[in-house]
Amino acid sequence: MTRYNAWSLLKQGFAGQRGWTAAWRSPEPKSRYDVVIVGGGGHGLATAYYLAKNHGVRNVALLEKGWLGGGNTGRNTTIVRSNYYYPQSAALYDFSLRLYEGLARELNYNIMLSQRGVVNVLHSRHDMEGAARWVGAMNANGIDAELLTPRQVQERVPLLDVSPRARYPVWGGFEQRRGGTARHDAVAWGYARAASALGVDIIQGCELQGFRREGNGRVTAVETSRGTIAADAFGMAVAGHSTVVAAMGGFRLPVSSYALQAFVTEPLKPVLDTVMLSFGTGMYISQSDKGGLVIGGGLDHYLSYAQRGNMPVIRHVLGAVADQLPALGRVRLARQWAGIVDVVHDSSPILGETPVPGLFINCGWGTGGFKAIPVGGWMLAHHIATGRPHDIAAPFALSRFLSGALIDEAAASGIPH
Repeated sequence: MTRYNAWSLLKQGFAGQRGWTAAWRSPEPKSRYDVVIVGGGGHGLATAYYLAKNHGVRNVALLEKGWLGGGNTGRNTTIVRSNYYYPQSAALYDFSLRLYEGLARELNYNIMLSQRGVVNVLHSRHDMEGAARWVGAMNANGIDAELLTPRQVQERVPLLDVSPRARYPVWGGFEQRRGGTARHDAVAWGYARAASALGVDIIQGCELQGFRREGNGRVTAVETSRGTIAADAFGMAVAGHSTVVAAMGGFRLPVSSYALQAFVTEPLKPVLDTVMLSFGTGMYISQSDKGGLVIGGGLDHYLSYAQRGNMPVIRHVLGAVADQLPALGRVRLARQWAGIVDVVHDSSPILGETPVPGLFINCGWGTGGFKAIPVGGWMLAHHIATGRPHDIAAPFALSRFLSGALIDEAAASGIPH
């Protein structure tokens, strides 16, 4: 693998940029591997990488129906944060944020992490009371968070309408300064490059068509559009399509799939140097390094696999931008898209074993999958390689729906970003 640094850039510049090698290999699939991972998004790529790096399991195949990062990894608003309420969630997401903070150096790939802060804007006395508890819980869990006065909110988001006549009056806010954004495709490409260098076979254009199982129900192979591939263990990280893959394996998941829309505007000069989220509308907005404003909101509230979204949500989200940030009311959109998110009843992920022996799962991240890519891959790789869950991942087992030990993070993760 070519080492990316200033010297290699200079060398290739003098060589006319003709000496670069492919970022990752694209081999033909072998008939057998130690582990097969289904899903070539961020979570699948991270799982393959940590299997190889942390556990020395390098005879791994990663199967992707389309192209790497072509699903939710390439269809999100790139926010990273760990401002969650419950101790279990705080430990999970802050582990991920800490991994993000060292990821560019580890992967030798610039993921463009920008810890510009995440500011939650509050619009009522009840919001402020809830935020005080939320910030207190975060601080007790060892996560950075601070309450903001209306004046401090205005200093962080100068375009925000904080006047007495504002449709959504600003009572205050709270901020996690370590939060921010990262480049979504860079995260996928960085993991792919590093995993390939460790021996992982990345196989694109390889659609899962079914599982082969022994008499005791254990999965022994997958049927794909590129042939049958056997392995000792299998992992699935397919986000909104988790129920479809689970059905192929013969079990059901407490997961519902919805479209989550996002938007990017035409490029602007710098106008916003943080990530802002409004509790009153669910709208969130940041500015990319290219200058475009990246905007999101709530889910389309009907089950769907359509990656386009609907007009009522578009009207609500963009109307909230115009109401709360009036100077942006006439900015033009460049593009719009939707990802298919996997929402669980308690808005917390599912990690670990499934009812099918030999098949492990990483799903249920809902609208928060991008920020959890490093921890999702780390935890799934640990369980596959060791046969037991990591302590941080143990509360998020599928078995919690039998025990009733749910982790209800809907306020922090389910719908509002």
